[in-house]
Amino acid sequence: MSETTAAADAAWRVEVRGVVQGVGFRPFVYRLATHLGLRGDVRNAGGHVTITVAGASSQLEAFVTGLRAGKPEAAVVGDVAVTPVHGLTAPAGFRVLESVGAAAHHREIPPDLRTCVDCVRELFDPVDRRHRYPFITCTACGPRATIIETLPYDRMRTTMRHFPMCAGCAREYRDPADRRFHAEPIACPECGPRLRWGPVTGEKALRCAVAVISAGGVAAVKGLGGYQLVCDATREGAVTRVREVKGRPAKPLAVMVPGLDWARRLARLTPQDERLLNGTAAPIVLAPALGSCVANGVRGGLPDIGLFLPYTPLHHLLLATLGGPLVVTSANRADSPMLTDDDEAIAVLGPLTDGVLTHDRVILNRYDDSVSRVVAGRTTLIRRARGHAPGALPLPVAAAEPLLALGAQLKSTFTLASENLAVLGPHIGDLEDAETLEAFETALARLEAVHDIRPRHVAHDLHPAYLSTALARTIARRLPGGRRLAVQHHHAHIAAVAAEHGLTGPVLGVAYDGLGLGDDGTFWGGELLLAGYGGYRRLGRFSRAPMPGGAAAVRRPVRMALGYLFGAERFGAGADALPELAGGLMRRVPPREAELTLRMIDRGVNSPTMSSAGRLFDAVAALLSLCDDNRFEGEAAMRLEQAAATHPGAEPLAWRVERREGLWVYDTATTLHDLLTALADGEPVGRVAAAFHATIAAVTVLLCERAAQETGVSVVCLSGGVFQNRLLTAELLGRLEQAGFDAHIGERVPVNDGGISYGQAVVGAARLASSERPPRHQAFVARSR
Repeated sequence: MSETTAAADAAWRVEVRGVVQGVGFRPFVYRLATHLGLRGDVRNAGGHVTITVAGASSQLEAFVTGLRAGKPEAAVVGDVAVTPVHGLTAPAGFRVLESVGAAAHHREIPPDLRTCVDCVRELFDPVDRRHRYPFITCTACGPRATIIETLPYDRMRTTMRHFPMCAGCAREYRDPADRRFHAEPIACPECGPRLRWGPVTGEKALRCAVAVISAGGVAAVKGLGGYQLVCDATREGAVTRVREVKGRPAKPLAVMVPGLDWARRLARLTPQDERLLNGTAAPIVLAPALGSCVANGVRGGLPDIGLFLPYTPLHHLLLATLGGPLVVTSANRADSPMLTDDDEAIAVLGPLTDGVLTHDRVILNRYDDSVSRVVAGRTTLIRRARGHAPGALPLPVAAAEPLLALGAQLKSTFTLASENLAVLGPHIGDLEDAETLEAFETALARLEAVHDIRPRHVAHDLHPAYLSTALARTIARRLPGGRRLAVQHHHAHIAAVAAEHGLTGPVLGVAYDGLGLGDDGTFWGGELLLAGYGGYRRLGRFSRAPMPGGAAAVRRPVRMALGYLFGAERFGAGADALPELAGGLMRRVPPREAELTLRMIDRGVNSPTMSSAGRLFDAVAALLSLCDDNRFEGEAAMRLEQAAATHPGAEPLAWRVERREGLWVYDTATTLHDLLTALADGEPVGRVAAAFHATIAAVTVLLCERAAQETGVSVVCLSGGVFQNRLLTAELLGRLEQAGFDAHIGERVPVNDGGISYGQAVVGAARLASSERPPRHQAFVARSR
């Protein structure tokens, strides 16, 4: 049909919000409209898509329905606003127009997408012009968040603008019938990025890296969101070298496998695990290990293995050529940010590895790999990064003004909140040094620019010494009239879970983690809260004990065990008798250390008081001789869970819950006394460890039952790093459901401190919406009593 105008039966203007840029949405709209015989156009505008469409009313209705029903897999269709347009004459046919930078209430940028099956097929097709090209991509896959500079999402606003398209790519880019129609990262060997290994480029560079890895060496490889260390996962020496480069002596390493057949050889996978591995996010999936196909050093002696499939063309080429499992892990020192700059990576990693495989596509935004696991049939995120971040999450109470939440100290993330959406930034690392703080601030500035969010208020943790709190003070001074909102750590944990699941009304929040500053000045971590979004009331806790040496007790669980044995809150005979059972532990502690530790406990010097479930797990691991020193965060608890898994169905140890100072308090001393007595009587360590897990589950259910009787609330949210323990979480979820509770846990948001910033944003938005300026316990306390 010629380019003449035709009168329309009806015409609509359609605005689609959500993750609709960078996911092939405009080509999808073009194909849908063309299939239905509609006229009009589609374009990116700011952070959303605008469509003008004309035709018969029945066709228009089918079109709007089809926007949701047939959308691209990676698209997230949020609000679809339809406005009739009168007197419109539409051009013949349907067109994709140039993007415009219109103002947008919500800008949602897509996560990076794993290589699609069509591109993989072309990658290994000898007659395809992109055969073995490591940067092959289309509208359904490839880099997104790592290369975007700003929205609307067009090539000129990504780091691909440095690569002018050749005639072949330009033709595909403009052809509505082509898979690469408006694929912004489109490239080919003629016009796109190229690999480099020292002075060698292209396919020869890839062969150099393959030769190093196949010979048992270690290569640094520029990945999608940062540099990675790669070695043969079956070679013990190579794995040891990777650990030396990373400074990670014991924490498990992730293994990339060629396909599901290999994954099934290495782990006991459920259908849900396999769906996760094959999903567009392509995360690392934690599952029980099978056999010994990989080097012992990969898992560090722990029962789970972290597996993932190739998610970039370069990974596919490496795995296909090498034909077996590879250790693929971020090329950075433990808990430091990933390296992204080429010169820095070559300077730092070159002397430590056998070579650096780099390329000339700039990584603008740093993204580590996401980590997932399935617990009791529920998919949970341990690290929310590539493939998930920076996807938006709901705000149950809209933010009256833009808000920034800065998280805590460990597993740091930030969240930008505007109106009814929150953008949770990627995992950065532990916020404990200037290098990580700089990476944190850079990522924050870039995400603020991309989403066009200019925060007016800053939410942060209660702890005054966290770097995130110091940063909040600095930022708040720059905001005219802005408020700084301190949010209690465990309230943020619970709010994150409740908000993710769209819960309304108060919930019973079970927050079990390492440490978080409480509003009474002590460290919390074994808490039962009655929580709403605007506030909370503490209903219960674990009994208290000192942490001799402060942070030293976190690193060395034997110190934590001594704190419980010699300084536990005293409810009765159990606590009084604990020192008599300390003989086995005392024989493992050097006399000088034992003397100093007991003196600190006795005098209350450098021994902060805490009620932490995480520290209790550490202490029990030490008492059972499973872990005296944490070589990485959570090691003691992981060793304890590993031992407990050998004796399923164990009965709980002795325990007691008392009413003290208006709270329900779990007396940990009674349990520890029974645990040490069982050990002295010759009970197997695994059975005692399993009994301890059963005890914590039983105690938690009782605490929830007492709280439900008191408040009438039967919805429970579980959060905190302790709930990364699959054994405890599965048993507790089962017990809670049997007891009639509606139980929830973080699924799209980590239950560890990686989810704290989202919870802070949720709480901050709710508090901004209220005219009250709540003190520590916040306004919810008065309303709930």
